[in-house]
Order: sequence, then structure tokens, then C-alpha cells
Amino acid sequence: MHVLIFCEQHPFTLGGAQVSVNLQAEFLERAGHTVTFVSPALRSGPVDDKRYIDLPSFAVPTVAEYTWMWPRQSHLTQIAYALRNRPPVDIVHVQSDFWGAALGYRFAHENGIPIVHTMHHRLDVGVDGSIPFPGLFYAMLGQWQKWSLGSRFDKRPRRAFDYLAGYAHHADVVTAPSGHFARLLTHNDVTSRRNSEIAVVPTGINDDVLDAVAHTPRIKHATPVYAWVGRFSPEKRLLEFLDGVDRATEQLSVVIAGGGALEKKAKARAGENVVFLGALPYDRAIDVIAEADFLVQSSNDFETQGMTVTEAVSLGTHVIVVDAEIAGDLPAGSYTLTTDLTAAAMGRALDSTARNHVPSAGMRNLEHLVEFRQSRRTETMLDLYRRAIAR
Repeated sequence: MHVLIFCEQHPFTLGGAQVSVNLQAEFLERAGHTVTFVSPALRSGPVDDKRYIDLPSFAVPTVAEYTWMWPRQSHLTQIAYALRNRPPVDIVHVQSDFWGAALGYRFAHENGIPIVHTMHHRLDVGVDGSIPFPGLFYAMLGQWQKWSLGSRFDKRPRRAFDYLAGYAHHADVVTAPSGHFARLLTHNDVTSRRNSEIAVVPTGINDDVLDAVAHTPRIKHATPVYAWVGRFSPEKRLLEFLDGVDRATEQLSVVIAGGGALEKKAKARAGENVVFLGALPYDRAIDVIAEADFLVQSSNDFETQGMTVTEAVSLGTHVIVVDAEIAGDLPAGSYTLTTDLTAAAMGRALDSTARNHVPSAGMRNLEHLVEFRQSRRTETMLDLYRRAIAR
């Protein structure tokens, strides 16, 4: 099977969606399938690898690595040319909301190829909370969508879910990375007209990483270590987490991995027990989570899966979350949910977990977490591909 994946950002850049598509591609290839990516080119230019169709793009001024593009016919011509010596495409997998979605749907419809669309982002939070006039932004996206869907285009979107539904209605299968996000999408009619049930397929953890962690003794810390991993942006609520650390009375150590616009403010607010590790590649970030006693995710009503939380639970690291929806997708006993969003509540959660922490060393028993393995997630996705192709 040849899977053509349309991405928002180049798979070589950092981000949860990029980690997800890279893992999916790696395990599809391990299973004997062919994967090709379509995405905006890196700022440094196209990569020399036939698996990547890198389209001309422009820099996003506010994010060091990211680029964007205005989808147009010349891109479709470039995609077709790049695919001429590759096997015929069996499935288009759209893992994008903007330019990638526009190109993916038009390419699939013009070539009669089934579409699987994975929804990754809370546009209703990210766009509406960061763009001064979101209605104008959705009107622009509506122009792309009209170009993409042609006669299938219904109406100009006025809000995030109108826009996402405009694409989802024409997908063969829609997937979401968590149960709570799938329910939100369903409530807002972001579903396929061919199959209204959204398939929940969380991003898994690399099987090799899980096997390595399972055979690596846990480090015993006299003082409990709390890890926070993510982008330093307002919706992640890093500053609020640091306020909670300041409120905690128990002795604890904090390590923070990531970077972003709030870095200067975060470092100014952090105490002496907080260490900043900078932005880390996937493998090193996994090590940080595995070596910690606790993983904290402080964002609320934003995450569509909360990958760091899933990664922590799969590695046997207890998590502290403030979002009840994310907690609802986690196994019982694997998490502590704060009572509310205040710094005082975060401080209490840190104190209670620190007091109840029993330092331990030795091997981890991860056998009961087999469903977190990416190979399992890939099997599920392949079943969805086959269903879409069979229609």
C-alpha cells in the first residue's frame, strides 16, 4: 500500500503532529508499505529524499522553524511529477488543517483516491485565542477550501468547526487522537458523510523506545523529580505551573524541556529548584519523561491528545493534569487531577504527590501497557485504510 501523507509542517520540524506522522510512517514502512510526505519545504530548502515532496514555502515570522504556503495548481503539478516514479497512491492521509488539507483533498478528488483525515488541532482555541479577527482568517481559509473542494464546497466558514466540517464531510474516514476530542468533533458535526463515527487512534510510543525503557532500571531520586515538556506558549500554561511550583511546600526538583515565546518570563519566574533543558529531540524528551518521577501537563481545554501525558503513562511515569477531559482518557491510577486551575491547586497536587512518593529503583513492568505500542496503533490505522479503499 502507498500512503500519501499531507502535513502542516515538514516532518523534520519539532511538534506533536510531526512526531505523530513520523511514528506512523516508520511503522507503516516496517510493515512493508510505502509512505510519501507532502509538506512545506524547510527554511533551509528541500531535502534530498524521494519520500519527501517539499513544496515552496514562506517563513512564519513568529516560529523559528515553521513555514507556510498558499495552495495552488502548481503545487499539484509538482506533486504529480514527484510521484511519477513511485508506486500508485492507494490512500491520501490528510494530517493538516490548512494548506496541507487544501492540497490533499483536491489531489485526492482529482485522482479518485480515498481520504483519511486525522484531526490534530483545537482551532477553536488556538486560532480564536491568538488572531485578532478570527472571522476574517476563516474567510481566507474558506477561499482555500473552495479552491480545494470545487463543486463539493458548501458554504463559507464562520468559525473553526464550520471550517473543519467542510473538509470532514468529504473524507472517507475521520480519525482523532483521543476520545474526548472525537466527542467534541462529533458534537460540532465534524464527521464524514460516509461514516459519522470518528475512529479514535491515539499516537503510540515507538516500540523500540518502550522495549529500551522496560530494560533500563528506574533511577531512584531522594527528592522527587517533576518534568514539564512542551512549547512555551500561553495555552500550555507554563507560567501558571511555575506559580504552582512556587506555592508548593514540599521539597521537589523540576526539569523543563522546550522553548518558545515565554522563555524569558518563565526563567524569570522560576526558582532555584527549576532547571531548563531547552528544546529537545524526541528521543531525549522521552528520556526526560522516563527518568522523572512525575510528568506535569498544565494546559486546559486545548490538547487533542496530550502526547506527553500518553508517553509518560506508557513509560510508567505518573502524571499530574489539570484537564479532566484528558484525565478521562487515561488508565485509573496513572494520574492525579488538580481540583481547579489555580496555582494553589497545582501546589497542593505537587505537595500531595511528593509526600506520597516512594522512591523506587529497578526494572519497570510495562507489559500491561501493550496497547500503547505504535505497532498496535499502526495495525488499527491499516484497518481504516482498507475500509476506506473498499468503499
